[in-house]
Amino acid sequence: MARPDRAEEPRDPVVLGRVSGAHGVRGWVKVYSYTDPRENVLDYPDWWLFQGRRKRRFRVIEGRPHGKTVIAALESVDDRDAASEWIGAEIVVERDSLPDPGEGQFYWAELIGLDVRDGRGEHLGRIRQLLETGAHDVMVIERGAGEDLLIPFVFGRTVKAVLPENGCVVVDWEWV
Repeated sequence: MARPDRAEEPRDPVVLGRVSGAHGVRGWVKVYSYTDPRENVLDYPDWWLFQGRRKRRFRVIEGRPHGKTVIAALESVDDRDAASEWIGAEIVVERDSLPDPGEGQFYWAELIGLDVRDGRGEHLGRIRQLLETGAHDVMVIERGAGEDLLIPFVFGRTVKAVLPENGCVVVDWEWV
């Protein structure tokens, strides 16, 4: 097994997917990509794999879509056993390596942790995660005591403003 990369860890990490399995006998990994389209995860030549306390940087040698996943060959991962060691690891890149999302668009990673307020300014909770449902994305709002609120992320209808500089998202949502 190769020794860990001693390069500086990403200062502002963004998770782009996770290693979901090993592929073949030459050390390729299966990737569940969070990017859209899924093969965009291959646009980043260097990945950090985070698995618990273990963190290591890898260069992506080759990759391609494969069914509902993506497969990739990583430098110094030469056999199935080495690939299997990273199953479950998050694939992380530096936020600065991401392209500008464009006017009125946001990366999910930018929204996680923002406060959610209604039009009157009432605090509804904090965004814990976002879900892709097919019809539209859904914000999972953590309200405390294990209680979550699900609000569709439909800009112009339920989402009135995204204000990362103020740390909040304003929604048109009546909490009952």
